Amino acid sequence: MSVAQLFDLRGRKALVTGASRGIGQAIAIALADAGADVAITARDGASLTETSAAITAKGREAVPLSLDVRDVERCRAGVAEAAALLGGLDVLVNNAGYEEICPSLDVEEALWDKIVSTNLKGAFFCAQAAARHMQAGGKGGSIVNLCSLTSYVGVPTAAPYGSSKSGLMGMTHALAAEWAALGIRVNAIAPGYFRTAMTDVFYENQDWQAAMLAKIPMRRFGGMGDVGGAVIFLASDASAYVTGHCIPVDGGYLASI
Repeated sequence: MSVAQLFDLRGRKALVTGASRGIGQAIAIALADAGADVAITARDGASLTETSAAITAKGREAVPLSLDVRDVERCRAGVAEAAALLGGLDVLVNNAGYEEICPSLDVEEALWDKIVSTNLKGAFFCAQAAARHMQAGGKGGSIVNLCSLTSYVGVPTAAPYGSSKSGLMGMTHALAAEWAALGIRVNAIAPGYFRTAMTDVFYENQDWQAAMLAKIPMRRFGGMGDVGGAVIFLASDASAYVTGHCIPVDGGYLASI
């Protein structure tokens, strides 16, 4: 098999949660560009119009679905619907996430539950539902979780988020070890500092931007074009012997601290 064939996703069926904008949207479009048909989800299905159009412009099938990953039964039903409409499921990207900065002494139970239920519980039950379809299909598959720099380091005012993303790293390890026998690989990427709608509050502070750029060896923040390659690698046969790992996409931040 040639190198080009290793990265070729033609014929693959993928599902990306939280794909209406930002990193999730970029990942969904990259998967389509590599040849996959892609089901995409968001809490508001109407918000997926732009992503759907970009996928179909690549000549691939787009399946938009309304899905709140905090609802376990809806996770199961949504994954089943995606598999049915696509004609199978080979790749799941657990991207849906939520973050809200708050001093730890002020965190209320409702905020904790919202963050952890979205980032960790939702990811687990989507992965579980996807794995059942991958097992039934007999071909295995690839699951890619969206971890974070907070999976590795502590960030003030982000204790619930960091807890959820650290848990997601542990879940990645555990599922990789358990599901390897089923032919299902489970990996993750950890985006560094990317400006998205969810993180925009940080970037409004110019002093914060200057301080963070000084800590990033590449001296720039991540752009949406920086995430697709890592996901394509983990979704494709190019990573056929890779499972249980997380690839930081962070401009060298973690390497420098």
